[in-house]
Amino acid sequence: MNSQKKFHLVFSLVMGAMMIFLMTLVITFVNVGLSADFVQRWMRAFAIAYLVGVPVIFFLAPVAGKLTGRILGVKPA
Repeated sequence: MNSQKKFHLVFSLVMGAMMIFLMTLVITFVNVGLSADFVQRWMRAFAIAYLVGVPVIFFLAPVAGKLTGRILGVKPA
């Protein structure tokens, strides 16, 4: 695996973890409040979302980069 592909994979894993961690925290809190089983529900939501979210980030990030480049009239890095 070349360094650019390795970077993209690791970026997807890290970005997915950070974004999904925060989003599932907020949405779980909005839906159930600070209940006795909040952490258990949050971690379950995180696990499911991470399994779905990381592949989405991996495959759609390049598409989003190209689309953003077209919108702004610049070539993506």
